[in-house]
Amino acid sequence: MPGSDDRQIAVTGLGATSPLGGDVQSTWEALLAGRSGARPLEAHWIERYPTLPVSFACSLAQPASEVLTPQEIRRLDPSGQYAMISTREAWAHAGAPEVEKERLAVCMASGIGGLHTVLNAYDTLNEKGARRMLPMTVPMLMPNGPAAAVGLDLQARAGVHTPVSACASGAEAIAQGADLIRRGLADVVVAGGTEGCIHPVTIGAFAAMQALSKWNDDMERASRPYDVDRNGFVMGEGSGAVVLESMAHAKARGATIHAVLAGVGVTSDGYHMSAPHPEGQGAARAMRAALADGDLAASDIVHLNAHATSTGVGDIAEAQAIRLALGEATDGVAVSATKSMTGHLLGAAGALEAIFTVLAVREGIAPPTINLDSQDPKITLDVVNKDPRKLPDGDRAAVNNAFGFGGHNVGLVFRSA
Repeated sequence: MPGSDDRQIAVTGLGATSPLGGDVQSTWEALLAGRSGARPLEAHWIERYPTLPVSFACSLAQPASEVLTPQEIRRLDPSGQYAMISTREAWAHAGAPEVEKERLAVCMASGIGGLHTVLNAYDTLNEKGARRMLPMTVPMLMPNGPAAAVGLDLQARAGVHTPVSACASGAEAIAQGADLIRRGLADVVVAGGTEGCIHPVTIGAFAAMQALSKWNDDMERASRPYDVDRNGFVMGEGSGAVVLESMAHAKARGATIHAVLAGVGVTSDGYHMSAPHPEGQGAARAMRAALADGDLAASDIVHLNAHATSTGVGDIAEAQAIRLALGEATDGVAVSATKSMTGHLLGAAGALEAIFTVLAVREGIAPPTINLDSQDPKITLDVVNKDPRKLPDGDRAAVNNAFGFGGHNVGLVFRSA
């Protein structure tokens, strides 16, 4: 498959903390095992709000307090804590690249930002008064807080960026990172997404718009993309980060290249604030743009990690978009819906699933989709159901989809190194 070094981006580091594991390896192993990250909510506020219709979520498998110092926990919102964990792992995994700080950038996205900090500060104001509010409240609540914290941790001076595009945010951060390298503004970019908003406000709000599954008595089976009985997504939290490098920089330092970010596509629907275009037109354009950017044909794609949230209209619209983008080649693509295990990490989803796509390409195996007992006949995709599937040998290319409220669409194409 064609592609020149000046357009392709090396992926040299991976990092994550997720509902399935505290790092990339444990998360990947749980994913291939088909394990659900759904668990009962044990937060102190559960008993305080008995009217909440949902009492479970895909919360972190490893608490941030077990990884970060007490001072870091105090000074960072959960979204910032998770970002710090994932980016430190990714940086170490990349071999802590030696790069001029003026050539190092950060793109760390969040769909919602420091929600816990905002609401905790409001409670403090009401209950104890303004003098008891934390001095770090503003840096902790800023949507760019996680990116800024990571930038300071790495001393990045080529720019610190925070794309905010709902559930497409993490994938858009990776697309933006690739753009910075291609434009010659950076040699290395740490990119990804983070979200820490399992909170009564978000659970109540998403439930009010009929977006969340309410299967409290069968939570591990609640996230069921493509199934005829799907009834909403399961809230998740965590962070995923990748280290991107120009191909020249990665080769010059002898870096291990786990995959190549060959193409990116970013579009918008211009259709509705929360519903996708019913025919998936914007999503299809994002996928086609990513293929064109990578100088790839639809027939080159062997795997696709779908956005597939487990909502009625969303899953169907994306399935139509995939058909629209890939045409007859769709039948040869192994489709995985990994939110069936991780839940929906909102602004971090696209980044975590980009990591899954990189690993699928590198290892030659597509993760399973669990809880798919009866596939919706309107979804005519070759879904990897129940067990992982071996991908073809040789040069492999795969698509990672991420979409967000507001009509945001991002397609990323990764190929084997």
